[in-house]
Amino acid sequence: MYHRFNSLEIRFKFLISFAIIFFLSMLFCNFFIYVYVRDNIEEQIESELTNTTRMIYNMVNTSVNVSIKNHLRAVAEKNLDIVRRLYEKAKAGEISEEEAQKRAADVVLSQTIGSSGYLYCLDSQGKVTVHPSTTLSGTNVADFEFVKQMTTVRQGYLEYDWKNPEETLARPKALYMSYFEPWDWIISASAYRSEFITLVNVEDFRSSIMSLKFGESGYAYVIDKDANVIIHPVLQGVNIFEAEELPSEQMADILARKRGKAVYYWKNPGEPKIRQKLVMFDYIPEYQWIVASSSYLDELYKPLSTIRNMILSISVLFFGIMLITTIGISRTITTPLRELMARFNTVTAGDYSARMKSRFDDEVGQLTRYFNRFMDQLENTHKNLQDQIRVRHIVEQARKESQERYFLLMEAAPDPIVNYDVEGRVIYINPAFTRVFGWDLEEVTGRKMDHFVPENHWAETREMIRLVSCGDGIFNVETRRYSKQGSLVDVSISGAAAQDSQGDPAGSIIILRDITRSKDLEKQLMQAGDRERLNIGQDLHDDLCPHLIGVAGLAAVLKTDLQGRQEPSAGLAEKIGELMEDAVEKTRQLARGLCPVHLVAHGLQNALEDIVTGFAYHPGVRFECKADPDVDVLDNSRATHLFHIAREAVNNAVKHSKAGLIRISLQVENKGTASERIHLKIQDNGQGIDWNRKGNGIGLRIMEYRAKIIDAQFNMDTDARGTKIHICLDQAVQEIIPAIGG
Repeated sequence: MYHRFNSLEIRFKFLISFAIIFFLSMLFCNFFIYVYVRDNIEEQIESELTNTTRMIYNMVNTSVNVSIKNHLRAVAEKNLDIVRRLYEKAKAGEISEEEAQKRAADVVLSQTIGSSGYLYCLDSQGKVTVHPSTTLSGTNVADFEFVKQMTTVRQGYLEYDWKNPEETLARPKALYMSYFEPWDWIISASAYRSEFITLVNVEDFRSSIMSLKFGESGYAYVIDKDANVIIHPVLQGVNIFEAEELPSEQMADILARKRGKAVYYWKNPGEPKIRQKLVMFDYIPEYQWIVASSSYLDELYKPLSTIRNMILSISVLFFGIMLITTIGISRTITTPLRELMARFNTVTAGDYSARMKSRFDDEVGQLTRYFNRFMDQLENTHKNLQDQIRVRHIVEQARKESQERYFLLMEAAPDPIVNYDVEGRVIYINPAFTRVFGWDLEEVTGRKMDHFVPENHWAETREMIRLVSCGDGIFNVETRRYSKQGSLVDVSISGAAAQDSQGDPAGSIIILRDITRSKDLEKQLMQAGDRERLNIGQDLHDDLCPHLIGVAGLAAVLKTDLQGRQEPSAGLAEKIGELMEDAVEKTRQLARGLCPVHLVAHGLQNALEDIVTGFAYHPGVRFECKADPDVDVLDNSRATHLFHIAREAVNNAVKHSKAGLIRISLQVENKGTASERIHLKIQDNGQGIDWNRKGNGIGLRIMEYRAKIIDAQFNMDTDARGTKIHICLDQAVQEIIPAIGG
């Protein structure tokens, strides 16, 4: 039994262990739990609802005050900048100072704030220098209390009451002032508070109000004087008086009383029955809003107090048992991993014979077999590389000794070799070339091999020709070439310019190593790694996240109970809940990083939109994402590589391009034809790439490598107008390649 349990996958070990512990804990809880209802629950709930309503009231007022202050400040400081620029022009002699003051006054008087707000200027003695009312210009208003404060502080926010001559009552008013010392101007932007409601952005506090919950389905809401719902979880934007299915009599009573408590029957849309509801509400006269906190009475009388105490005790016991069990299970994982790390240290020292013994059939056992298989391949590859190095050394020595021996070695070389003249015609191919590609020497001698190069690889081929023509060698450039039968062969190309006995250019020698098998092995290894990463991401998302959420819920219950008993440790319970919420978020982010397309975003299109969302906090940069819903990336590994390419490109653009706009586009081109392909484009309007910048190009090389791994074309255009990165994946290649990995 012990051996069978240790052979299970890790997820099943945790599942079985936690299921047994949970079952035993529930038996223990059910033995001690009994029904107990607290007599004063309604009083406590009413107090909570009242406090919450007051909090919402203060939240709305605070939001309005901040919005007004920021708005008035922005207006005042903007006009201060205008006045300062005009002053600098006058100082530079472009205009007279009198003309500058006149222009500044015209600009100030041309602006309004709301329906009746305006700007004006005073000097430090209280004399009106600029005012919309010509009768006040030049008068001294220093006797007013708020003017005394203005001339004292000269800069900042001020609230006061003001009565216009034609009005009977003073109304609340606010201003923000900025001081321009050279002209002794106090520039003030003022408006009546009754007009501030137009500046309120409900979205600033909507989420905070909607997050308030009371019981299972209680909530907070805000309505105006005409019963229009401003904030509500279900009835957003609805007028209660105009909706026939909603009880308008109770709402009319609330609007009439404006403050207080109400108990009535209410049925939300989508609920099966009417329930009795308790509402505590308050009135904001300045904006004619009613803020309310509500909860259903059938939820208030549930016997929660004793149950919470019992769950707390059981949770502590459950945590202790779980901790001991988890430590035991963890040892079955950590011990083999430590052994694996020790083997890797041995490998880094040059010992390729290191192997591990597989004890069980779980994930760790599978990882052990993968390690042993990888070491077998690594040892064989090392031996092959040593053999190839020796062969190449022999070839080089033979070339120096005689031309005849040089050609003999070329005949015996395991890699295909082509000798071109200066015009690109074939002079010689070795037998390995015939064996790999199918053409013999008679078929190609004196001819160019243009048909040998796939059309989509001509750009890099021309660059290789240019490098060889300039005398620079090319080394291990991975690309593809056609065989005589028309099939594509993965090759690694190395080459250099050839010279005659006088040292003049005589053509070039190109070696094309067949890396088809190594590429297949590389893809298989990557797919195996992707599958393991996906499994781990799914475990984190499906197993660990729900468990952490459950612990966070228990911490919330503990906090509520401790607060009800006014225990000082309630703050610790709240801190535990916050830490658990952070742990849940970090686990989700880790799962999203392990499988960003398949597990978290459910598709490449949504994953690209997540990139835009993740970078949207950068100021001054606007993002656009356009993804064709018909794009279907059949293999998750390829979708993941496309996702990482897009994210790296956006990250580079945000950090280095100084762009104001970044676009991501995913489209299907040539739909329904044999040349149908997926086109991913990342474009910015920045300053382009500076190739002289230190460290530049690492991210680009990684993106290009990812594109080659999934057999996609990678192209980049960059200039002073911005950078465009194109990744094109043929649908035909997409459909064929997964079968290779399988």
